[in-house]
Amino acid sequence: MTKNILHYPRLDTVIMVEDVLKDADVAISKSELQRRLPKQVMRQTLILILDYLKEKGVIMIGSKGVLWIHNENPKMKKLLKNSKEV
Repeated sequence: MTKNILHYPRLDTVIMVEDVLKDADVAISKSELQRRLPKQVMRQTLILILDYLKEKGVIMIGSKGVLWIHNENPKMKKLLKNSKEV
């Protein structure tokens, strides 16, 4: 099944989403992420950005929400290393 993408997000929009995720201490839902963004972003565009960031390996999307995982925090690396894959 091919996705019908009307337009791709601009770089400043991707960076804006990254910044909000980096600042979040815990996993946040997609709805909460959309509320925290300084500018409105269409839901389809946000989903496309999250898919890109997940494929890039900088976020995790789980049942509790979206979590930024790309950092040099040793505590986070240890937790991810010791966690079970679902």
